[in-house]
Amino acid sequence: MPCDDTAMTDLRDALRVKPRADIRLGHRDPGDTSGWAKDAAMEQMAKELDRLAELQDRLWAEAKHPVLVVLQGIDAAGKDGTIKKVMTAFNPQGSPVTAFKVPSAEELAHDFLWRVHKAVPRKGEIGIFNRSHYEEVLVVRVHQLVPKSVWSKRYDLINAFERHLVETGTTVVKFFLFIDKDEQRARFQARYDDPAKRWKFSMGDLSERKLWDDYQAAFDDMLDKTSTDIAPWYLIPANHKWFRDLAVSTILADTIDDLKPEYPPVAADVPKDLVID
Repeated sequence: MPCDDTAMTDLRDALRVKPRADIRLGHRDPGDTSGWAKDAAMEQMAKELDRLAELQDRLWAEAKHPVLVVLQGIDAAGKDGTIKKVMTAFNPQGSPVTAFKVPSAEELAHDFLWRVHKAVPRKGEIGIFNRSHYEEVLVVRVHQLVPKSVWSKRYDLINAFERHLVETGTTVVKFFLFIDKDEQRARFQARYDDPAKRWKFSMGDLSERKLWDDYQAAFDDMLDKTSTDIAPWYLIPANHKWFRDLAVSTILADTIDDLKPEYPPVAADVPKDLVID
């Protein structure tokens, strides 16, 4: 159970970004836990993972509904950790993970959504995007890779793209993981100090950290302009990894449960009682 009655709030409702909500991350608490205490959250998390495992099994067997999970957040916000902790509930053959890095020459020769559309999950799959098409209004904006006249039009193009996905059967679930600058510093330091994790550290991380305020402004606009009724963002306070994992697993399980996936009927030629020699 949560540590008090206030935590009984539906996390989907509490953390959903309403359309045109005028989000300002600087006014939000990345350490908020919606009233949950760590021990209770971890106990509930185990239950949510069991629920996700069963839901994914039914979704895969039924093969009717694609589910797209989008993970965004600043460096060290916990995208990889969320995949490692939450998506461990899934059978890998039905939950492909796509990490969008610097576009290749072939990808740059197409429109910016071309490589994204190719990676959208098939029916029955839960596809996970580790970063996504939203880099086109984040890193592209912050580093001025294209003029504002180009990237500013992409909000509407992204909304239209996601509407197309939803109207053709895909459920889109978008999680923005947010931490504060002190927490990012601590995670970078821990990454550097751990010999088993130092390979993940890059001096480029520190260069990006200097652009913190620019990224915060880009995140604010992204959340404000692209959280829609059919493809909302969920704003996940992620200073506490245990709460991040609880929130993502609960919201994702509730969303998939709404699809009511069911195992397909047994084939007509299979008898009700069969003893196999």
